Amino acid sequence: MPNLLIELFSEEIPARMQGKAAEDLRKLVTDGLVEAGLTYEGAAAFSTPRRLALSIENLTAESKPVREERKGPRTDAPAQAIEGFLRSTGLSLDQLEARDEKKGQVYYAVIEKQGRKAAEIIAEVLENAIRNFPWPKSMRWGSGSLKWVRPLHSIICLLSDEGGSEVVPLDIDGITSGKSTKGHRFMAPAAFDVNGFDDYEAKLKRARVILRAEERAETIWNEATNMAFAQGLEIVEDRGLLAEVAGLVEWPVVLMGPIGEAFLGLPPEVLQTSMKEHQKFFSVKNPKTGRIEKFVTVANIETKDNGETILKGNLKVLSARLSDAKFFYENDLREAKAGMTKWLDGLDVVTFHNKLGSQKARIDRIAALAREIAPAVGADADKAFEAAQIAKADLRSEMVGEFPELQGLMGMYYATAAGRTADVAAACRDHYSPLGPSDDVPTAPVSVAVALADKIDTLTGFWAIDEKPTGSKDPFALRRAALGVIRLVLENNLELALNSTLEAFVFEHLFGLESLKRLNAEAQTAATEHEVEGFPVAKGKSRLEDARALVNFAEKIDRISGLMDISGGAIEDSELKSADLLAFFHDRLKVFLKDKGVRHDVIDACIAMEGNDDLSLLVKRAGALSAFMATEDGENLIQGFKRANNILSQAEAKDGVEYSFGADVKFAENDEEKALFAALDTAEAAITPAMASQDFAAAMTAMAALRAPIDAFFTAVQVNADNEIIRRNRLNLLSRIRTTCLAVADLTRIEG
Repeated sequence: MPNLLIELFSEEIPARMQGKAAEDLRKLVTDGLVEAGLTYEGAAAFSTPRRLALSIENLTAESKPVREERKGPRTDAPAQAIEGFLRSTGLSLDQLEARDEKKGQVYYAVIEKQGRKAAEIIAEVLENAIRNFPWPKSMRWGSGSLKWVRPLHSIICLLSDEGGSEVVPLDIDGITSGKSTKGHRFMAPAAFDVNGFDDYEAKLKRARVILRAEERAETIWNEATNMAFAQGLEIVEDRGLLAEVAGLVEWPVVLMGPIGEAFLGLPPEVLQTSMKEHQKFFSVKNPKTGRIEKFVTVANIETKDNGETILKGNLKVLSARLSDAKFFYENDLREAKAGMTKWLDGLDVVTFHNKLGSQKARIDRIAALAREIAPAVGADADKAFEAAQIAKADLRSEMVGEFPELQGLMGMYYATAAGRTADVAAACRDHYSPLGPSDDVPTAPVSVAVALADKIDTLTGFWAIDEKPTGSKDPFALRRAALGVIRLVLENNLELALNSTLEAFVFEHLFGLESLKRLNAEAQTAATEHEVEGFPVAKGKSRLEDARALVNFAEKIDRISGLMDISGGAIEDSELKSADLLAFFHDRLKVFLKDKGVRHDVIDACIAMEGNDDLSLLVKRAGALSAFMATEDGENLIQGFKRANNILSQAEAKDGVEYSFGADVKFAENDEEKALFAALDTAEAAITPAMASQDFAAAMTAMAALRAPIDAFFTAVQVNADNEIIRRNRLNLLSRIRTTCLAVADLTRIEG
């Protein structure tokens, strides 16, 4: 069975496209071969800056003959139907078979396809793959119609086995297939022939080309780390940069150079970002000081002076780049030490969203919310307010203007330079976090308060203007913001009821703080003019409570009732939208807990309970119920509960009454019935205080003790007894089972 080698040799392919392009080539070719009737044992794709390559092992030499029967129209069908069937099969009428069936004679086409040689199939499949290749961007050159990411120079399409190799004939816009390729552009530009994949890879390496991207990356990393280690330094790990650089060179030559003394005082993140973004350099740090002191660059050529000339050129360009960064940083420090006033004022003309106002207005909301949240997270309210007010000031800095990815981090440096306390500066850095499921979660109380306020303001704002995620679309990253709130609450073990906060801030987005202040002024004036005492403003409480008080006050004062109607509508709307937003949190929590092995029905059973806006409480309950469900007692008790609930629900529907009280042990007729009364008394006595103290594990343990008495009761007792008094008493006893179990979680939502 032959092996197939394909190489598509071109001008430089962008590094970011190479990995996907190699996989696309593998899929397009192998799928096409299999569809045409060929099989193979293995396929591997490779990429370098100038070539895509594919190796397929043990390909079948030819496809098998295929016989296909296709049913057509009846023989007396309209001529157009018969002609359409003939066109689809490629046969003539005299080649069809007429067969008798229940509803008359029907035409059948018997299509026989002879097996084809592998070379013929490969040529068709590869040409189709090349002409329809899914490059993100492609170009045309010369006079041909072929599009490729960069001009395509040559094609290798070679079948080989023990007896030798043969070129698969192929011609695409004048580019004919062969068995020849070229090595490194500068160090081995001469063409050479290959006879199979092993020969191809070996000759490429001799021609200064490493075919495998992972091997190039490993070479770069090993040489760089060894160079750094020899000087007592460390490479700052960056796997994304490593993969990108491995796609820029065919023969990596690792060089290390120094950073000018004038730039060593820059924050290490500034040096690292500037070198990575502009030069694709790796940063080398001193592990004792944490300073970035050197850089590693990867050349694509070996030189007689061991890279000295290359390093000189790189140092010249790097100095220019770092001079810019130093200029930005020093200017920013002067503004920071002056109090950041210019930056903060400038945010007033920066639009956050056309329906949600400026960044300055957003900062005012976040600061107010951070002050409200602070006590719940153990933070100083004034410090949380202070941190929130300056957390986004660095958005107007020159450094963040050049490197947006440094926002927040530069805020920490500038806050420190401005003389702010360490916890306020840390909040400037951390308030964007967590940015993803693997990102670290802030734990410092001030940082937590500002991070929560930032994300809650984003969510309530976009919910207020009905810009919610739909399907896979989430342009404002609201799912990420909700997950951030969930992780901040859970990983800091916060007891935070979301409902009132969500309602208040959805209301503020809908109605506006300035409008509320105007209403308060109108109300004060009206109260004075009408001599109404006890103006009911909720002093020190949330703005939503202020608004509710004003709406109630409007019943007494006709003069401001029109404005109050507007406010009242905003309150009603805010309640609906905040309930929808809480449901969104619950959906994200389900995804979060599912990844941790908690069943969705267990989460639903806990969400249905009171206090479901306290995420920590909700997760504790779900964890205890999940552990309970994993036990034999838990599974069996659920079945007993469902049996009791079903019998009770049917009886209530039939009788038109609710059996919810009145079960009396004096009507119990046997020991099992009496034992269940006693077990329920014991369970209720344990569950009530356990739930009050949020000791869900203890509540579940108490509930588990009901398993045996309930099983014994259903085994020994007929609920629907002939005696109506006994029947009602037993139904009320089932109601006690339902009430006791539902006090822990809504077990009706448990599946199975």
